[in-house]
Amino acid sequence: MWRDLIEGICDDADFGTPAAQREIDAAARAVGSPLPDDLSSLLMECGEVTAWYGTPYVWSANRIADENVKMYTDQAMADLYLPFEGLLFFGDNGGGDRFAFVMRGGRNHIFVWEHESDSRRWVAGGLEDYLWRSLTDGGDSWYQET
Repeated sequence: MWRDLIEGICDDADFGTPAAQREIDAAARAVGSPLPDDLSSLLMECGEVTAWYGTPYVWSANRIADENVKMYTDQAMADLYLPFEGLLFFGDNGGGDRFAFVMRGGRNHIFVWEHESDSRRWVAGGLEDYLWRSLTDGGDSWYQET
């Protein structure tokens, strides 16, 4: 389902190795909560998703774990930015801005965290909406206009 959707949106998309359930479980343990169902199913079908010159729109399960642990535990990040509680980072724009699920209230909404300003704002109503918005454009304007 996910591969067909992504290939229908963007013929430049590339996929990584599909994640095994043990990798999904390990990522969930590392971040301290289950991954959203849509994200888990995409990872198990497609692995990471890159497009438009290698931009990592969806990270691998291992990278999701590593990047979130870093975002939450790195003292330099804590000194520079507001806390990241409630955010599950899963991809980026290739230039420093990152995309995250809001992990509160059972929502599947996706926010962008803009690293220059430390702003966080809504960009998509869920993973499918995020893929449509981000992969159609291939640049930053899709979320800067939201």
